[in-house]
Amino acid sequence: MNPLFIRNTWVKQKQERHRWAALTATDYPTGRLLDSMGLDFILVGDSLGMVALGYPDTTEVTLEMMVHHTAAVARGVRHTFLVADLPKGSYETEESALRSATALQAVGAQAVKLEGGCDYCSVIHALSSHGIPVLAHLGLLPQRVKEEGPYRQRGKTPEEAQHISADTIAVQEVGVFGTVLEMVIPSLAMKLTQQLRIPTIGIGSGKNCDGQILVLSDLAGFSPWFRPKFAPSYGNVAGEIQGAAKRFIKEVREKTDDSPSHQSSDSR
Repeated sequence: MNPLFIRNTWVKQKQERHRWAALTATDYPTGRLLDSMGLDFILVGDSLGMVALGYPDTTEVTLEMMVHHTAAVARGVRHTFLVADLPKGSYETEESALRSATALQAVGAQAVKLEGGCDYCSVIHALSSHGIPVLAHLGLLPQRVKEEGPYRQRGKTPEEAQHISADTIAVQEVGVFGTVLEMVIPSLAMKLTQQLRIPTIGIGSGKNCDGQILVLSDLAGFSPWFRPKFAPSYGNVAGEIQGAAKRFIKEVREKTDDSPSHQSSDSR
């Protein structure tokens, strides 16, 4: 897809007060299910390191993992714009970013997302110049959790707010078609949303962004052992799975050797 076309389309939609709704997917079933829901985009996020692979954060996720999961999701997605995360360490130079983004494009991603602002402007420009649309990610940067400290709201101090503001302007000017704002204090997120031409997609940044994105496992209640405070749960998938497993175990253990189902199986 042409980066300028996507950017112009999203800018026009923002002017028309469109509201973006997006969710993450990690595999073929979730990709296929979400493809029929009318989302604005599906993200294959490196959060899969936590929700699918059991790592404590996203920093262990490799490009090979992202390619594997993106390919799986893409097999189920036919109608929805598909974005994939560039994982930590895969876009430190223009050359490495191009190799990484091209690998994700080759398996079905239509755009890539990367974390960082002013320090990655040359990388964003290089990707856009080579026909690869880029979604920015600012505020809390999960890939830098070991350097920047624990998960917390960003933008509380004047210095931090100014830094985030400068980053959003910088990435806008260098060509991204939108930016995710993660755990930015709502007042700052609202201010940035009003100032920017490109849309803001919030996660834990209040309701006044141009859209919202959530991790599917948080939304569906798939991981009861962990759910961010800002993430509402709209389902109880974990309970459904555990309930089905309990019923299965009960049924299996209640069967006897001379039960009809056992006899039927033997007769075949």
